[in-house]
Amino acid sequence: MAFPDGFAWGTATAAHQVEGGNSANDIWFLEHLPRTIFREPSGDAVDHYRLFRDDIALLARLGFTAYRFSVEWARIEPEPGVWDAAATQHYREMLEACHEHGLVPIVTYHHFSSPLWLLAEGGWEAASTVDRFARFCTYVTEQLGDLIGVACTLNEPNLAWLLAEFGIAERDAAARVNQPMWVDAGAALGLAPHEVAPFQFCATEAAYQVKLAAHRAGRDSIKAVRPDLQVGWTLANSDIQWVPGGEDRAASAREAVNVRFLLDTRGDDFVGIQTYGRTVFDAAGLAPVPAGASVNTMGEEIYPRAIGSTVREAAEIAQVPVWVTENGLTTDDDTQRLAYFREAVTAVEECLADGIDVRGYVAWSALDNFEWIFGYGPKFGIIAVDRPIQERTVKPSGEWLGRVATSNGSIRP
Repeated sequence: MAFPDGFAWGTATAAHQVEGGNSANDIWFLEHLPRTIFREPSGDAVDHYRLFRDDIALLARLGFTAYRFSVEWARIEPEPGVWDAAATQHYREMLEACHEHGLVPIVTYHHFSSPLWLLAEGGWEAASTVDRFARFCTYVTEQLGDLIGVACTLNEPNLAWLLAEFGIAERDAAARVNQPMWVDAGAALGLAPHEVAPFQFCATEAAYQVKLAAHRAGRDSIKAVRPDLQVGWTLANSDIQWVPGGEDRAASAREAVNVRFLLDTRGDDFVGIQTYGRTVFDAAGLAPVPAGASVNTMGEEIYPRAIGSTVREAAEIAQVPVWVTENGLTTDDDTQRLAYFREAVTAVEECLADGIDVRGYVAWSALDNFEWIFGYGPKFGIIAVDRPIQERTVKPSGEWLGRVATSNGSIRP
């Protein structure tokens, strides 16, 4: 088996998780609320905003051919209709650095964080967000589109429905009145708790409609400027399974989290699939981790073969080419991560051998970084970061994956 010529090998980051100092967005706002569920604030993150040239050069030296990163909406449009030329130029310089080092830039226009002013307007349950996002996509593509290699509109619009299975996101906006963080957020913004709708945490029908409409409007806005640019969105699809008694619950979750978003993908240029493991249901709900199974640092089962299942599901339902835009493991034992990558890459290779059109494999993440509500505890990076001095150290898994990239998958010692 072999990977086709032109297959992309990359790794990824997201602006808020690595840049530092994103004080104008809604995640920063939520991190600093009195009763926040975030374990710690993002602060300076890993200072990628300043160190991006060195980081991109390092990824190229390792052998990667693509780099997925996001632009921070709150930096580019700090007030409605006000565009920051310096922030826009910063992202242009990131794109230029990618081209200088032979990396295809895969740009995500929205990776969870939004301007705080958007949250104050009703966030991702407000119909006005659709036009706001389309305008942002037009501006970014006009300013930067000539250097973008692949465009992703929204990152993981379906994640909230998966988080709802774990009790982290709400399917009913009215339930936010019982959540201290939403009460505090509403009080600070002059909104009722049910009106606070950040992208990551709302799994309501209104949020589904707004996210879908925003994706399509953003896609059309990008295409209006650069018709040849490949555009899609990236989905957090779990390999949803069941044990006896959990069939109905699993089927319902699969429909809500995976299937309907894949059906909505038809007509796009591709779909990005982001899978870390499986979600198993029993008669009571979420099944416990099997006895004796290896687990990651968050207590989740390590199950690398899941990416093969979700790629196959995506190809069958969406009927468009597939990118693996995130795949990885949080662990403090890098030998576990390397073993995970070995098996995951093999699962993708098997999909290709069966005729599935997979365009690239992008590992999460380039750097150990800020992992949202979990803070800096989880370590997904192929590059370690000593944050007090912002020193980078490549892990053996990063060296290995770089060699795989250099050989286009033919050398896997």
